[in-house]
Amino acid sequence: MSRSSELNGVDWSKGADPCSTMKWATCDGTNCQCVLRVSSDGPGIPLNCSALIPKCFLMKAEMYRARTGQSTRSSGKPTEHAFVDNDGIYDPDCEANGRFKAKQCNNTNECWCVNSAGVRRTDKGDKDSIKCEELVETIWVRLQLKHKPTGAPVDPTALRQAIGDAISKRYGVDGKLVNNTEYDKDARLIMVDVVKPKTDRTTDLSRAAYYMEKDVKILPLFTGEAKFLPTVGSQTLDFEDIVVYYVDEKPPTFTMKRLTGGVIAVIVVVILAVAAGLLVLFFARRRNRARYEKTQPREMDEMQ
Repeated sequence: MSRSSELNGVDWSKGADPCSTMKWATCDGTNCQCVLRVSSDGPGIPLNCSALIPKCFLMKAEMYRARTGQSTRSSGKPTEHAFVDNDGIYDPDCEANGRFKAKQCNNTNECWCVNSAGVRRTDKGDKDSIKCEELVETIWVRLQLKHKPTGAPVDPTALRQAIGDAISKRYGVDGKLVNNTEYDKDARLIMVDVVKPKTDRTTDLSRAAYYMEKDVKILPLFTGEAKFLPTVGSQTLDFEDIVVYYVDEKPPTFTMKRLTGGVIAVIVVVILAVAAGLLVLFFARRRNRARYEKTQPREMDEMQ
């Protein structure tokens, strides 16, 4: 059986729900074609339900549902907090294949350029003055997950394997792309790096990241709404927060003075080596601080 037929643990070849990767899809017609409504008129966007739906289509659907008073949570209207956590959602312009167009304006005269994940990477400007020559590819996604308290310590080695397996099975990500996982047990933080080759224009990392954000922050986009709950040993990990960092093949061009708190909910990391170095430094300092706090009382006793 192919990976696509097993995505999210569902075997569609055995007659499962026709669009398990998109709970808002409507499926009808002779061939049971599933579509996603993004406007009040028109036939809707045809979907490939054997894969995750492109992020650009998902954002358009969320904006449409919000405008028409439909739920984006499947259990009542979204709260203000849910929208704040919705990572700067806007009504994007999409290509026919679901990729973001390089230039976005959110139906206004103010525009900006985005990366392949739809994240703004330039200053905003007048519609006629902003030029976006190409869609810059996102080649690295860093997932920062915080799990809820557990009844027993989490084994770091088993955790790395469990997280990689869970991401691969649920979101269809090639396990070879999950190339680094770090764990800070005191902060309950898990750092996962998903990196693709710079020449890869087929793998869309933003899809898996967006589905995971919805899994943790609001409700799953999958029809069954089963949560992302990796099993580590005998424990099941539940998560309370997630932050996604996007790394592009080219640095962003916005000026830092234009960036204010809350403007962008995700951060585009510029230099890969620096980002990786910061992660190592982060965990090293935590270990050193913990070691210092443990040895300090012993040293003071010896001095007395």
